[in-house]
Amino acid sequence: MKKAFVTGGTGFIGSHLVEELHRRHYGEVRCLIRSQSKWLEGLDIIEVHADLFDEDAVAEAVRDVDYVYHVGGITRAKDWASFERINVDATIRLVETVARVNASVKRVIVTSSLAAVGPCEGGVATEDSSLNPITHYGRSKALMERRLGELGDKVPLTVIRPPSVYGPRERDVFTFFKTVSKGICPIVGSTDGPALSLVHVDDVVRGMVDAAESSATAGETYFVGSETFFSWSDVKHAATSALDRWALTVAVPPFLIGPVAMAVEMVGNVTGTYPPLNREKAREIRHACKMCSIEKAKRHFDYAQHVPLERGIKDTISWYKEKGWL
Repeated sequence: MKKAFVTGGTGFIGSHLVEELHRRHYGEVRCLIRSQSKWLEGLDIIEVHADLFDEDAVAEAVRDVDYVYHVGGITRAKDWASFERINVDATIRLVETVARVNASVKRVIVTSSLAAVGPCEGGVATEDSSLNPITHYGRSKALMERRLGELGDKVPLTVIRPPSVYGPRERDVFTFFKTVSKGICPIVGSTDGPALSLVHVDDVVRGMVDAAESSATAGETYFVGSETFFSWSDVKHAATSALDRWALTVAVPPFLIGPVAMAVEMVGNVTGTYPPLNREKAREIRHACKMCSIEKAKRHFDYAQHVPLERGIKDTISWYKEKGWL
């Protein structure tokens, strides 16, 4: 029976990944948990209560597993030091530990992001696109990937770069659905024409496990996203249909997104929160590549988008309603 060790399992993508591993009949799933099990409550897992800097606990957890899925990390922080410590240093320590104590590991999957690319020629990123990130988050993922490359062939490693991911339990894209539920649909730039890759979490985690179990993916990097590049009109239509309500499209000129984000961030400073829309995110919205090609993943391990946008958003909004989020 296959054994796996998962970091970030208590989070959005990680919890769906653990469920996917159970669907694949993994015999043992160990999950790194810092405090509470959250979305893992009730699942058949082995809890490893530690963090990635607890070297002894991590070494014991990965010692005899077949697969390591590293999903843990942060997407928002006020300072570069936090990104570097958690997204870069902790990742490298984990991979080095696996290399030291588990020579027979079949694959280590590390989650990166489209944000590592930054701006790209033609607006559609491929795995050959240069990495020129424009946010601390993107910079941390790009540095992480470069540091992983320096480890050479110590472990069979595969990097997965998702674009924007939505689905049950997600909190950032949720803010868009929440705004639409109130009858307002804010859109930066054009409403028509291809604008973004948007992928359901079920497709992401299925792609991660398929990549881990493929013999063709060691040492490679893949975008795992949607077959289609969606317009904001597509997203609005799917959301309003799922919510069964009309919404007014509010076009936000790109040059205004920065000042708006600054104002939102100032409110967050007062309330002690760091909002999804901040100055870093505004820079990404204005200048970073938001579409990526999945052709390499299709060729190497037959990746395909299984969840259509309309059904995915409908199911996601139904979950939000069931849980009282909407």
